Amino acid sequence: MKPAEIKELLEVAKGAELDSLLKSCDEDPRATVRRLAENKRKHINELKAEQHRLKEMLSFENEYAEYKMICGVDEAGRGPLAGPVVAGAVILPKNTTILYVNDSKKLSEKKREELYDVIMSQALCAGVGVVSADVIDEINILQATYEAMRQAIASLAIKPDLLLNDAVTIPHVDIRQVPIIKGDAKSLSIACASIVAKVTRDRMMREYDKLFPEYGFATHKGYGSAEHIAAIKEYGPSPIHRATFIKNFI
Repeated sequence: MKPAEIKELLEVAKGAELDSLLKSCDEDPRATVRRLAENKRKHINELKAEQHRLKEMLSFENEYAEYKMICGVDEAGRGPLAGPVVAGAVILPKNTTILYVNDSKKLSEKKREELYDVIMSQALCAGVGVVSADVIDEINILQATYEAMRQAIASLAIKPDLLLNDAVTIPHVDIRQVPIIKGDAKSLSIACASIVAKVTRDRMMREYDKLFPEYGFATHKGYGSAEHIAAIKEYGPSPIHRATFIKNFI
């Protein structure tokens, strides 16, 4: 049997059939085939580790399992010099696990985009809140973040009965809240909300880049990179810059 055919069998085989196939590969005189078995075992071990990590990320959801609709809430864009702050709110079905979901900052842009589609297809519902730069200047970034979170929660098709929030307690919300420090790395629901918020905001910044290409928004997403600061100094602020964030540069 050719190595390519063996590789296909390894991808679909399970249980005793897989064990037998791996043993046969180990005894095969061809180094290529033995490496196939080695790679398959490595993949199995990585998958087990990922499943264990995700099980731990459901600890808060399990702790509050008496609540029927648990919603994770997180934001993206508190720190940039330009663009909105965006919040995500996600309610997952009970005992859902989505492989490789993590704090959005720990994922590549490509992986976030892939996971966004999976999250949106599997979630019971998801909501987004967006607060613009001019409102951030008017009420400050913390209050704008709270407002974006309230918008995201209000936009959900299902009203949650418990909120798991990344670090904050949101004012003026009549739902029980559990603030979790570094929650986007500890709760699957919050991590999903983090990805929804981040992907939504990044897509908005890519669209802003088409309107204001001189600033490079598609690359740095409004954060204070050296390139971005140099562009502000050269061209002045755009309509989406946060005046209160760039006063030291202009």
